[in-house]
Amino acid sequence: MGNSFSESYKEAGVDVTAGYEAVRLMKEHIAKTNITGVLSGIGGFGGLFEPDLTGIEKPVFVSGTDGVGTKLKIAFLLDKHDTVGIDCVAMCVNDIICCGAKPQFFLDYIAVGKNYPEKIATIVSGIAEGCVQAGCALVGGETAEMPGFYPVDEYDLAGFSVGVVDKKKIVNTESQKAGDVLIALKSSGVHSNGFSLVRKVFDVNEQNLAMYFDELGATLGETLLTPTKIYVKPVLKLMETVTVKSVSHITGGGFYENIPRSLPKGISAHIAKKDVQKLPIFDLIARTGHIPERDMFNTFNMGVGMIVSVAQEDADNAVNILKQAGENAYILGELVESEDGVILE
Repeated sequence: MGNSFSESYKEAGVDVTAGYEAVRLMKEHIAKTNITGVLSGIGGFGGLFEPDLTGIEKPVFVSGTDGVGTKLKIAFLLDKHDTVGIDCVAMCVNDIICCGAKPQFFLDYIAVGKNYPEKIATIVSGIAEGCVQAGCALVGGETAEMPGFYPVDEYDLAGFSVGVVDKKKIVNTESQKAGDVLIALKSSGVHSNGFSLVRKVFDVNEQNLAMYFDELGATLGETLLTPTKIYVKPVLKLMETVTVKSVSHITGGGFYENIPRSLPKGISAHIAKKDVQKLPIFDLIARTGHIPERDMFNTFNMGVGMIVSVAQEDADNAVNILKQAGENAYILGELVESEDGVILE
């Protein structure tokens, strides 16, 4: 950046040269996300992207924004920053796919107490990996150094993504009816929701995070920091062959809040608790925190990161397609006529 330097600003806690170094270090990671349509490099005032609208009669842009939340506290304690970027991307693109849209590009926002260029580049490496998994481009972002607002070793991370779908292919949730089948796509863990409760349950600190649990096959810290699974490519693959009637991203609020968001009035999801393939971490959370079962299903994904509904005659084929795409998918339940939203029994 040539002669850009301010001694006065540095004395106030903001080193602009650290920002330039962070950009230099992150460029190699960003380059991995370049796809057809990217027209600009990092460093301009705006990211340019030219979408390929071939075969799309009426393009509809779908956007999603989110952050990582207090899961970042686990990253701080473990001093591991290369996976939370995946969480940030996942929380946005997994929402976008619920409409049937393909994510096109992503932008991040990182706010720090002090700009450590190597740490910023490590965070961005995870963001870039998430974009690769989602098949979208990282076209820009912002790193804000905010001394006195954040502790020097902490940061916040958020972002947003934009996708596109042909209007006639937007997922039509109103087409759902009793007898349609719910298919679960397994989660990779806690994902990026409910961590305020998780941290309270385990009284999280460096010592507790280092504890190894046989039932987890890993330390508590490793398990909790497992990044959110990105479902974009398998769900898009499914939509090429099968009419998907709804997609529910199971995030904060668990089953009770998220599933009804994708259901028409008068239709509810009927799920047998015994059919939910729970991950061991959720049993450990419930047991350690003495958390009632309903609260668990109303806070966490319980091992189910996404749910799609299809016609009964398409169910077996849909499961097979998802498995061929690398997903651990299984039939979870069915839709019934009811005003309850979710029936778990």
